[in-house]
Amino acid sequence: MTRVALFVTCIVDQVFPQIGIATADVLERLGYQVDFPEDQTCCGQPALNSGYPEQAATVARGFLDTFRDAEHIVVPSGSCAAMITHHFEEIFEHDSKRLEEARKVAPRVWELSQFLLEVAKVEDVGARFEGTVTFHDSCHALRELHLKQGPRRLLAHVQGLTLREMEIAEECCGFGGTFSVKFPEISGGMARTKIDSIRKTEVGAVVGIDASCLMQLQGVMDRARLPIRTMHLAEILASR
Repeated sequence: MTRVALFVTCIVDQVFPQIGIATADVLERLGYQVDFPEDQTCCGQPALNSGYPEQAATVARGFLDTFRDAEHIVVPSGSCAAMITHHFEEIFEHDSKRLEEARKVAPRVWELSQFLLEVAKVEDVGARFEGTVTFHDSCHALRELHLKQGPRRLLAHVQGLTLREMEIAEECCGFGGTFSVKFPEISGGMARTKIDSIRKTEVGAVVGIDASCLMQLQGVMDRARLPIRTMHLAEILASR
């Protein structure tokens, strides 16, 4: 049985544990043995985005130590996967030992939809979900990992599900980590623009691959009392 290590991400661990459970359910359904290294914490992205590269490097070193021996590392987040595969080299530019470790681990890190399509070689995971949904393309997943059609291919094989595209699927939700805290008015305006596009689709749920984006969108929709929920791709794929 092939083993995979699950890097659940800090936001999933602390706020949306159901996403981590759903990710493990999907992988186990496909025959993988899922390991959850308990020493894991964060990839360091919040610190780096806030202008603290040294603190980000400290957290990133913890990731490298924890996942050094993992054959496959599955991440239910395009944002965190992009951090590890693209930005670890940046923060370890002057640390040759850790830079080499980062370069060795990067090819073993997979965002969930990437892993399912490129490693497991499956498009139909046996999911069933009755409803009409739209899909939000999160910034890092789209622009750094170039993930666009992959999640949609997986959704196309979910029985009972209808995907209805919104007009501005590729526009930012306005979260951006600490950006939403430092610039709340701009962040809120971006989110409301996104919500207007979502409302026009007349769907029951918004699907994405980054919990942070979904949290941002759900918060705005809840305040507006809209009958629309957000769901991570893993939760859809785990549905039976």
